[in-house]
Amino acid sequence: MAKYDKLTTLRTMQETGIVPVFYHGDLEIAKNVLKACYEGGIRAFEFANRGDFAQEVFGELVKYANAELPGMILGIGSVVDPGTASMYIQLGANFVVGPLFNPAIAPVCNRRLIPYCPGCGSVTEVGMAQEAGCDVCKVFPGDVLGPKFIKGLKAPMPWSKLMVTGGVKPERENLEAWFKAGVTCVGMGSNLFPKDAIAAGDWGRISQLCREALAIVQDVR
Repeated sequence: MAKYDKLTTLRTMQETGIVPVFYHGDLEIAKNVLKACYEGGIRAFEFANRGDFAQEVFGELVKYANAELPGMILGIGSVVDPGTASMYIQLGANFVVGPLFNPAIAPVCNRRLIPYCPGCGSVTEVGMAQEAGCDVCKVFPGDVLGPKFIKGLKAPMPWSKLMVTGGVKPERENLEAWFKAGVTCVGMGSNLFPKDAIAAGDWGRISQLCREALAIVQDVR
């Protein structure tokens, strides 16, 4: 069951501006990365459903966050069907993210007041997701659609809250382009988690990248 209510989750995603996206099958590595992000100022974190037994890692990660990282809101990503959404909600997911929009997932999340952030690649998909009750839509793939898509969509639909994922980097030029275009927040994956830092267990480097990226977001908004 989700620990944080819907309004708290959505507010946290918007206020921090960055939602890291990460997957690793090793629970200890996942814990260290989660803690590094927490120490870097992150308060909403998306664990991706991308490997065998990912649900087992996620369940333990939720217990760890609830016990050791007060205020860290954990969600699940890469969800494409309602059954998977239900399973992760039962394990404590506070929000559900997908690479696509599946209308059947929306009522599963809505019944429990869990934010569903579906992946949308067109204005029509965003509109359909909003009609289904999705407060924040994930624009994906961001590196293909670009900031101009965000700006163009928000001109006739200024109420839209958008989280872009794909091609987001912890760099000023990149983040400024997205936030000036009008995104609510960004999802950031591999660029926030260098492979060499993970391999070396250099968790301090990940914390620093988070701090720097958050500072940029606050500055360019």
